[in-house]
Parts: sequence; C-alpha cells; structure tokens
Amino acid sequence: MNQQPAVGPRTATAALETVFRLESPRVVAAVARIVRDVGIAEELTQDALVAALERWPREGVPDNPGAWLTATARHRAVDLVRRRETYARKLAEIGRDLETTAPAPEPSGPGDIDDDLLRLVFTTCHPVLSAEARTALTLRLLGGLTTAEIARAFLAPEPTVAQRIVRAKRTLARKNVAFEVPYGPDREARLGSVLDVIYLIFNEGYAATAGDDWLRPGLCEDALRLARLLAALMPKEPEVHGLAALLEFQSSRTAARTAPDGTPVLLADQNRRRWNRMLVARGIAALGRAEATATGAPGPYVLQAAIAACHAHAYSYEETDWRAIAALYGLLAARAPSPVVELNRAVAVSMAEGPEQGLRIVDALAAGPALRDYHLLPSVRGDLLRRLGRTAEASAEFERAARLTGNERERELLLRRAAQAG
Repeated sequence: MNQQPAVGPRTATAALETVFRLESPRVVAAVARIVRDVGIAEELTQDALVAALERWPREGVPDNPGAWLTATARHRAVDLVRRRETYARKLAEIGRDLETTAPAPEPSGPGDIDDDLLRLVFTTCHPVLSAEARTALTLRLLGGLTTAEIARAFLAPEPTVAQRIVRAKRTLARKNVAFEVPYGPDREARLGSVLDVIYLIFNEGYAATAGDDWLRPGLCEDALRLARLLAALMPKEPEVHGLAALLEFQSSRTAARTAPDGTPVLLADQNRRRWNRMLVARGIAALGRAEATATGAPGPYVLQAAIAACHAHAYSYEETDWRAIAALYGLLAARAPSPVVELNRAVAVSMAEGPEQGLRIVDALAAGPALRDYHLLPSVRGDLLRRLGRTAEASAEFERAARLTGNERERELLLRRAAQAG
C-alpha cells in the first residue's frame, strides 16, 4: 500500500483521529466477522490504532488509511485465531484466505445478506441485552461515538453508559451470540431495536450531539445504506420501508442545512432548490412501498416518513401543510408517545394554530423532568416567545439552550439567535 512522505506527529495524529472516527465501525465489523466477539474486535481495532500512531509519523499517512487500519486489524485477528488451538476448527471453516477475501457489499439473495456492518447491528441488538445496552453498544461500535457523546445523547451519566457498554460486550461473549443476520422469528424479534439504532446513528450524523461540526455525513451515509439493505432483505416489512423513506427524505436536505462556513441553516431559511430531488423521489417510492405492505395502522417510522414527505412536497416554507403535519404528529404521539415527539408536535401546532397554542404544549413539557437538560426545549420555547414578541424571555431561553448543547456550531447559532432576539 502506497504511503505519503513522512509527516510530523501532530499531522499524523490529526489525520488518524479523523480516519478512525469514520472508519472504526467498518474495521470493528470486519474483525468481528473473524473473531466472532465484538469486545475482542474492538480491542484489535484499538491495537491497529496504536500501530498507526507508531508508524504513520515516520512512514507517512497511507493513500487509503481506512484500508490500512482494516488490513492491520484483520491480520492481528487472524494471528489471534491461529494462536488459539480451540479456534482451529473455526479457522478451517473460515478458510486460509481471510487476509485477502473481502465480504460482498450487497444482498446475495432474497433471504440472505453478506454485509458486516448489518451483521454487527443485528449482533449488538440481540435480545440478551437490555434496550439501553443495545443502543449504547451499537452507537459505540457502529456509530463511532465516545462514551461521553452517548451519555449526552441520552441525558444519562457517563459512568452509567460506560458500564452498560462493558457489560453488553461481556454478555455477548458469555452467551456466545453468533455474528450474523438471523432468520425467521429471530430476525423479526430484533427488528425494532435494529431500526431504532439505525435511526439513532443517522440522527447523530444529521445533528451531532458534540464536536465542532454540526453534520457528520459519514454516519448519515452508513445509516441510509443500512436502511436500504434492510429494505432489500425484508421487502414485506412496512416499518423497514418507512425508515428507509424517512432517511431518504432527511438526507435530501443535507446540502441546504449548512452555509459554506459550516454554520447551521434552519429549515425556514433553507434554499429548497438545493434539496436533492433524486433522494426525495426515492423517499416517495419507499413510502409508497411502506403503505402498500401495511395491513393495519401505520407504525412510527411510516408516520415520521409521512411528516417528512409533507416538507418535501412543499416548494417553500410558507407552502408547508402544517395542519397535516400537526395531525400526523398527533397520530405519532398516540402510537409512540415520548416527550420529544410532543415537542415536535408543539412546533407543528404553533405553525398551524399560532404560537400561543404551541407554547401551552411546551410549557407543560417544561414543567416535567424528562426534557430538563434537553437543549431543544428552550430553543423551541425561545422561538415561540420571539414570535409572540416576548423578546427578553426569548433571548434568555436561547442562551439557556446554548449552555445545554454540546455542539459548538449549534451553540454559536443559539447565541446569535439570543442576540438577535434581545
């Protein structure tokens, strides 16, 4: 593999941090397929990171750093398997060409799939783990999030999240959970968790909980690809098509969501001519498949996709059918009640019926503990107060939201809105 000229330690470390953030899920997934243990796979991936820290400053950053990390971790995995006599039979089954054989990236048949990332999602969403542990472990391994970022995303103490991740890896190893995409009832039993985790990974890329960048496009692309693969794997599941449709619609806005300098652009201010109409068309088609395969009331992802479709069909913010969106959020709140859904419903109600109606819903949420540290609650409340002419209160709410967010770009936006309101 070709290398660039030698670079300084700082340059190599900066490059490695970026590459590792983007590529670690694929490396972990590739190694887990060999060792059949996600905990060991993560350790070997960390070993590859250490090797890069030692070699890249003097040898230069490889032309394809992600492939370098994957190859290094895979070689160490193969060495580990070969060293263990108890793995001899598995090694014979896997074959002697592990170093050079790459998995097929697309479904190989209507009932099978050969994709390491999707295998990793189904493995970490095994029912032997609690719902909280499944989500935390998958975001750690597949989303590449740090423990602190996961804790912020779920408004949970960092030590609690760290314990969940450690225990989850131990449980998978102790229960000898297979690294696979399961079949039949086992697949259906894990599907809800898999959909939730794919959506959470997308959301972390769509609006990062922390860091200097508001968007992490790599996470969005991975989540969208997984949703598409899952739709191909399970063509009769309406919620799978609903999630795929939702992510297609959301992805269509990516180019319009930030200014050239990376500053976030709010939905009301976005240039909709920059929305990707090909992705919008894909979303409409996926939503059609979801509706065609549904046999009862629409599920949460189908409803969210329908809401996103309302935005996609509007060629300007003013043309948005807010009454339809408010009605859909009402259905979603009944189908899958949560404080965040209620907060989104408040925004839609405020646009359909006026800011006073929306503020009543938000104030009821503010009186409870669920969203006490959720920065979007004071952000929404600040916007409603601004629309009502209560500018001093609005400014204070935007400032509070800025203190709560962990994302630097979003903090800048909220402070700017606070200054404008004041």
